[in-house]
Amino acid sequence: MKKFVATLALVPLAFGLAACGSSDSASGDSETVKIGIVGRDPVNDKLKEVAEKDGIDIEYQEFTDYSQPNPALKSGDIDMNWFQHIAYLSDYNVNADDNLNIVGPTVIYPMALFSKKHDSLDQIPQGGEIAIPNDTVNEARALQLLEANKLVTFKSDTDRPTIDDVDTDKSKVKVTAVDATQTVVSMESVDGSVINNDFLKDAGLNPKDALAQDDPSNDYAKPYVNLFVSQDEDKDNETYKKVVELFHSSEVQEVVQEETAGTAVEVKTDVSELRSTLADAEESLRK
Repeated sequence: MKKFVATLALVPLAFGLAACGSSDSASGDSETVKIGIVGRDPVNDKLKEVAEKDGIDIEYQEFTDYSQPNPALKSGDIDMNWFQHIAYLSDYNVNADDNLNIVGPTVIYPMALFSKKHDSLDQIPQGGEIAIPNDTVNEARALQLLEANKLVTFKSDTDRPTIDDVDTDKSKVKVTAVDATQTVVSMESVDGSVINNDFLKDAGLNPKDALAQDDPSNDYAKPYVNLFVSQDEDKDNETYKKVVELFHSSEVQEVVQEETAGTAVEVKTDVSELRSTLADAEESLRK
């Protein structure tokens, strides 16, 4: 997820922001778009720089964990947010009875298994321990990665597995769910950790050292496409769509690749297809 960075340290905020909505600046020459993010990196700064040349003034509102940007968007404190993928958005919409929608896609970041004790999957012992993120969406994705690499077996077919779906008797490893921010720290005491792409750079991890990773180019990865999101009535706002277009400019994409060590996969899937994927995911969750 886009800078799913300092995850889940639940710190209440007083959203003391001015009223939002794209509006002309005092000079009348530019429009202001307020975007909520979780953590800030050079990609944010490059997008702001590129947008300014196109008459769009991006103001970022930084949040400390994933739970905050969607309620801020719902209340109108920001115009868009840029931190989540389809799977996370669908889960939020269903549980919050909301209808936030997709303005456009950004990239997919792979999720990978790393180890400080082993150099290959074969070296992970029977009964070894693997740490995974404990939030609902990333837990499911991590378990699917482990299942694809024959480290765990599920009790039955499931699209969104939890630890309770793991057949411990038939699985090679024991799975421990921890806060996503602790997956890197856990590497010292476990046989491996499934780590979100966002943490790799700060942790000094080389993507090439991963023992396994999911394939972001496959269709099954579509729920993990990262997004710019707005209120439903603003999903086709022309200024917001222009921001998405500028994200896909060569100037911004060059920084994206630098910051992710070449692991991010740019997504240009038609937004109508992604909105259909979101609707299907929400329908599945409501069953």
